[in-house]
Amino acid sequence: MDKGINRRHFLRTLGTGAAVSAVALKAPYVFAKKTVTLRVMGTHVTLQEELRQRAMQELGINLEFTPMGSAAVLEKAASDPSSFDLYEQWSDSINILWQAGAIQPIEVERLTYWDEINSLTKTGKLTPQAKVGAGDAPNKILFIQEDGTLGSKPTEKISFMPYVHNVDSFGYNTQHIKKGKAYDTESWGWLLDDTNQGKVALVNAPTIGIFDAALSAQANGLMTFNDIGNMTIDELDTLFAILMQKKQQGHFAGFWTSVPQSVEFMASNRVNIQSMFSPGVTACRGQGIPVVYASPKEGYRAWHGVMCLSTNARGAVKDAAYEYMNWWLSGYPGAFIARQGYYISNPQRSRPLMSDAEWQYWYEGQEASVALKGTDGNISIQPGERRDGGSYIQRFSNIAVWNTVMENYDYSLDKWYELLNA
Repeated sequence: MDKGINRRHFLRTLGTGAAVSAVALKAPYVFAKKTVTLRVMGTHVTLQEELRQRAMQELGINLEFTPMGSAAVLEKAASDPSSFDLYEQWSDSINILWQAGAIQPIEVERLTYWDEINSLTKTGKLTPQAKVGAGDAPNKILFIQEDGTLGSKPTEKISFMPYVHNVDSFGYNTQHIKKGKAYDTESWGWLLDDTNQGKVALVNAPTIGIFDAALSAQANGLMTFNDIGNMTIDELDTLFAILMQKKQQGHFAGFWTSVPQSVEFMASNRVNIQSMFSPGVTACRGQGIPVVYASPKEGYRAWHGVMCLSTNARGAVKDAAYEYMNWWLSGYPGAFIARQGYYISNPQRSRPLMSDAEWQYWYEGQEASVALKGTDGNISIQPGERRDGGSYIQRFSNIAVWNTVMENYDYSLDKWYELLNA
C-alpha cells in the first residue's frame, strides 16, 4: 500500500482518537462548543444556496457565502485577505493571490481524496494525447516549490485544492444564428463577425474575456499571436485597437459580470451570441431559449476551479475550511455541479450519485435517454440531445488556451478598462 495513504490514514485515526479522549475528559463542556462560521468568497457559479444548506447540515458549521463577479472577487481577495476564510474561483486567480500574500499553502496530507484527483490538475491533461493548451495549465501553478514559487514539480504543499473545472466558449441562439457543426464550422471568429454586430457580449473579466476576444481576432485573420497565453505589449495594442474600433461601430451590446446577467442578456434578446459559462447555457435552456454552447474548431478556453485558504485562516476556522474542501470532493457536490455542466476532479466518487442517463450525457457525451434537469430543477436537456462538444475526454483534449494571468497583466488590465469606458 502507498506510504502516503498509510500516513494520512494514521493521522486521521490519531485525530479521531484524540477527539474521543477529549470528549472523555471534557464531556460536560462538549455541548457548549461554539459553531464555527466559515466565510466563503467566490462567484455565483459554485456559491449556490442548495450547496450551502447541504454542507452546513452535513458538517455542522455555519457558512457565509459572498458571491461576486469574477473580477470583483479577485480584486477584493487580493487586497484584503481578512475579508474571507476560503476563496473559490478560477486558476487564473492563483498567481495574483499568491504574489499578494493573500493565500497560504494547503497541506496535501489533510486532503482526504487527494489520491483520487485525476491527472488533469496534476499533469495538465487527461490523456497522453491531449493538448495541454497555452497559458497557465493548472499543473504549472499547483505545487509550491522549495523556493516558494509555484510550479509543476510535485510537493506536499499546494496553492489550491482542485475541484470543479470545464472548458468554455461562447453560446449562441439558434433562433438567430444557424446551428454550426462542432469542431468544424463553429468558430471563435463569430464573436467579431460583422453579421452579428450589435448583438454580441463579452464576459467582463480581463483574464477571461481578453482570450475570447483574442481567439476571435485570430480566427478572423485580423492578427496572429506568437503565444496567445502570454501576449506582448505590441500584440495587446493591436488587439485592443481592433476591439476599440468594433465598439465604436456598435458591435458590442454589453459586457456581463455574472452568470445571471449573461442569462438576462439572452432572455431579453439583447444579444444573440456571447461569451458564456456552462451554468448560463443550462439556465437559458431551462427557460426554453435554444442556446448552443459552441465547440470551436480552434479549441476551447479552459479553466480550473480553485479553493484557497486565506493567509489569515487559523485554528478552528482553518480546520473548518479543510472540512469544507474535503466535503466538496466527497461525492454529492460533484454530482450536483455536473447538472450545470461542470466536472469534478474525482468524478468516480460522484458517479453513484448520478443516474446512468446523467453520467452518460454529462461525462460520456452520449445521447440523453430521458429528459434531464439542471440544478434549478428545470428540464434543460431533452431526450436524444448530446452534450455540446462530446465527452469529458474529448472536450479536454481540445484546449486552445487556459484562463491566465499573463506577464503583461497590469498593462492588459489598463487596456481592458479603457475599452469598457470608451
